[in-house]
Amino acid sequence: MGHPALSPTDHRPWALPSRPWQWAQTWSHLLFAHWPISAEQLRPLIPQDLTLQEFDGSAWIGVVPFLLDVRPRFVPALPWISNFPEINVRTYVEAEGKPGVWFFSLDARNPLAVWAARRFFHLPYFRARMNLKHEGQSVHYSTRRIHGEHGPEFVGSYHPTSDVCQANPGTLDYWLTERYCLYAQSPQGTLFRADVHHQPWPLQHAEATIETNTMLKPLGIEPLDSPPLLHFSRKLDVTVWRLERLTS
Repeated sequence: MGHPALSPTDHRPWALPSRPWQWAQTWSHLLFAHWPISAEQLRPLIPQDLTLQEFDGSAWIGVVPFLLDVRPRFVPALPWISNFPEINVRTYVEAEGKPGVWFFSLDARNPLAVWAARRFFHLPYFRARMNLKHEGQSVHYSTRRIHGEHGPEFVGSYHPTSDVCQANPGTLDYWLTERYCLYAQSPQGTLFRADVHHQPWPLQHAEATIETNTMLKPLGIEPLDSPPLLHFSRKLDVTVWRLERLTS
């Protein structure tokens, strides 16, 4: 199959696409920060033809900072182009029986990546000033969107606090992380799905000091008072397929 992400595949909830994958990615030094939120707050922000998923009666919203390496298939990684910080704001949806990720926003430092993702994946990418650095086990992360004087920001530090483990099916940890497709909507309103594949997430429990987090402000969502559920992952290889239009 030609990529380390593609072995094994028996943990997938549906079969791999028959066509070749298009993009290779590696996600590193990643923090999942998730908050429960009422479905009533998120439902107006999701396309009507997608089902907003809930776990035990609550929807969830995540802020996910990490370091991204990305390259097209058969193209080597290029310094200063293929590697850059990214942060996304996401929730969880389903269509045609396939649970996946809906992105409210994705911020990246690389202007070429922002353009390409908007053009070819219809994803709401934004350019941001970003910095990621390491100090022992800790990751120090800062970002501010380049969008007027008050672009959304995230500033914080995080580190793992446990050994690596895999989430068990049926648990909230599994539900939040083991997702094998993303959904997107074109400017004309057409819905698409892109399959992704990776090995089961190598998760660790985490602690974080979040100094600033206004990433939800553009959604009209007030800051969330409850402490986030945190997971850390050091590295995961991923393959991504091209978008396919939803049939329904």
